[in-house]
Amino acid sequence: MFRYVILRSLAMIPTLFLISVLVFFIIELPPGDYFESYVSELRALGESADLAEIDMLRERYGFDQPQVVRYFWWVGGMLHGDFGYSFEYRLPVNEVVGDRLWLTVLLSTVTILFTWIIAFPIGIYSATHKYSWGDYGLTFLGLIGIAVPNFMLALVMMYFANIWFGVSIGNLMDQQFLNEPMSWAKLSSILSHIWIPVVIIGTAGTAAMVRRLRANLLDELHKQYVTTARAKGLHPTKVLLKYPLRMALNFFISDIGSILPAMISGAEVTAIVLSLETTGPMLIRALQSQDMYLAGSFLMFLAFLTVIGVLISDIALTFLDPRIRLGKGSSK
Repeated sequence: MFRYVILRSLAMIPTLFLISVLVFFIIELPPGDYFESYVSELRALGESADLAEIDMLRERYGFDQPQVVRYFWWVGGMLHGDFGYSFEYRLPVNEVVGDRLWLTVLLSTVTILFTWIIAFPIGIYSATHKYSWGDYGLTFLGLIGIAVPNFMLALVMMYFANIWFGVSIGNLMDQQFLNEPMSWAKLSSILSHIWIPVVIIGTAGTAAMVRRLRANLLDELHKQYVTTARAKGLHPTKVLLKYPLRMALNFFISDIGSILPAMISGAEVTAIVLSLETTGPMLIRALQSQDMYLAGSFLMFLAFLTVIGVLISDIALTFLDPRIRLGKGSSK
């Protein structure tokens, strides 16, 4: 196992290198750069740009150098903890991300916990009460949850909240706490606002997990070892929890590779609709404006989390399911 972990960890290095190459050159594919887009936008608005400052920034960050040179400057900076400069916000990337990163992690973590807490009991109930009225009703609600996009649900909830209660359910905190340092009052405001985006963002994920858990658990419950355990007189709860549920969780462990980057990307479209102070809208804006260092740092961080998540899920699966083997001949 130790050798396997070491080999998989070493394999992350060339993987991340190739991803960094793709990220850099894909961001560079559109014609021009941020400075050209910025000057064009100012001219369209009838304003003038400080060309001297722009030339200084272009020279400082190597935009007058070939792409290959700029790529190695960018990668070398990230290896030293310098993620570059955000031209859109006129600040280092580390400072721009700031509170948005931990707010995104907080929102995503609570959403994941909400999804698990709701989906597991419903999925187990649907599988163990197959074709009952409860199963049909929960299946119908699950299909609705999957079919309705999160951003549409957000728009509907915002409309009815405004019509019925005359309040706005956007943002993750009251307006007076924006750009303010963390305090107990700000934390209380965040906790009072966070449950609405958690329910909206978690709806589709909960519905999808219920369907997948039900299907996997039903498949395990019809296998021979379950029939044998029941014939031996084991308690139904023990029969369910000992092996079938454990085997049905393989998909759940495999999803860790996508859960970790999702914690940072933060449901971008829904975040825009609800005006959430998360990293999702910032990432989209950075891609639109060709803010290379900000967008590239985000994408590389997401890639790093994906690679780490896949490694964790692979290791966890070997412990969860004894049928999974690391060697070709170990299943003999």
